Amino acid sequence: MLPESLIQFYYRLFPGGFVTSLERTLSAGRGQMLLDGMLVTIQISLGAVLLGLLIGSVIAYFKLSRSKVLRGIAFVYLGIIRGTPSVTQILLVNAIIFTGFRGNRIWVGILALGINSGAYVAEIIRAGILSIDKGQREAGLSLGFTRAQTMRYIIMPQAIKNIIPTFVNEFIVLIKETAIVGFVAVADVTRVAMNLQTRTMDFTPLLVSAAMYLVLISVLTWLLSIFEKKLRASDSDAPKRTAFGGLFKRKGGESS
Repeated sequence: MLPESLIQFYYRLFPGGFVTSLERTLSAGRGQMLLDGMLVTIQISLGAVLLGLLIGSVIAYFKLSRSKVLRGIAFVYLGIIRGTPSVTQILLVNAIIFTGFRGNRIWVGILALGINSGAYVAEIIRAGILSIDKGQREAGLSLGFTRAQTMRYIIMPQAIKNIIPTFVNEFIVLIKETAIVGFVAVADVTRVAMNLQTRTMDFTPLLVSAAMYLVLISVLTWLLSIFEKKLRASDSDAPKRTAFGGLFKRKGGESS
């Protein structure tokens, strides 16, 4: 027999029992509200990761630039974004940019989280580029390629293999970060669950929202693991890597 105190605690968490609480959470259109909230979460995540990719690419370029001004801009941006809480950032974006805004509130989340994600994506891209041997860059320049051509045709095709898995991980982290958009009245799945918890007076809506996050993240993690296995398989099946990743080859398949 379970202790009486444990039974009482269970019924305080789930009035009428878990099954009854779950039925109450998903009935009267509440289940659809949670699905709509998850759709908002996915929309914000996709918008923010695309914006983060754009900002991150620019900042990575600034960070690797020879210009002290551009490197200074990247240093300040990265320092501010990585040194302040995400919640504070989204509140500032809402107060400074979206005061009086009457459109769709998801733009607040996309902009704030995109700016935040850009700092981490910049470091992912920079690390991916720097992971390529410097000799390939120098050899490209010695053959008459410009810095831009060397980056486009020699460095980036190889760096992308190192960038993509880490970038997908950043996307997964970003999905969980979207839970903060409720602070600026965006009806994501977490905000909807909190509102339903107030109505139903139990924790089941929060458990359902957690399960929805878990399913989404698990699917993305599974897809990432498949991609990484294929990536490793392609590397192991490929012939030994030569200068420029085998970009220049003689007739017969030998490297020049």
